[in-house]
Amino acid sequence: MLDRLIIEFDKGLKTLAANAHSVRPHPDQNIAQTTELSPNDKRHAAALMRINHCGEVCAQALYNGQALTAKNSQTVLALEQASKEETEHLAWCEKRIQELGGRTSLLNPIWYAGSFTLGAIAGALGDKWNLGFLAETERQVGEHLNRHLDELPADDDKSRAILKQMKTDEAEHAATAIQLGGVKLPIPVRSAMQGMSRVMTSTTYYL
Repeated sequence: MLDRLIIEFDKGLKTLAANAHSVRPHPDQNIAQTTELSPNDKRHAAALMRINHCGEVCAQALYNGQALTAKNSQTVLALEQASKEETEHLAWCEKRIQELGGRTSLLNPIWYAGSFTLGAIAGALGDKWNLGFLAETERQVGEHLNRHLDELPADDDKSRAILKQMKTDEAEHAATAIQLGGVKLPIPVRSAMQGMSRVMTSTTYYL
């Protein structure tokens, strides 16, 4: 267990400090920004993408925590696959934030630590709850991405392409979790997750 914790600590450092890489092409690489965004639109888009980047940091932490305590090897594989795709999402968001002249969140280490702890607890509760937690997380992320797709500046086609592909990936993760036996979480748990998400998004927009 000590060795696994050291490995997880190393994963956390890489998520927070290293540049993420994507195996797949960036969804916006063939999209030209034909209209120059205004300074206000750039700031707003960068803040929205910072929130999405922070969400992917949290997802990395959740899945790593869940995989650490999961009992079933198939569940671990599903979590690891989701984590790999979330790493690609990190890379896409990081690059777009830089293009918009923004920065990633200063609060990422705090959110990573909290999310990892939640993931480890979910994994320890058993695979059906672990997978249910994964499915509910992805469902809420999908709703969150829908809101951001509406809030992005009308001419920001590059950010929109990234969020659309992220939304597709998240839906696939949720479907896989349900297929593997994930159960629907109780309403109080779902509500608590939504409350934490609101706190994260409202603070990360500025920090």
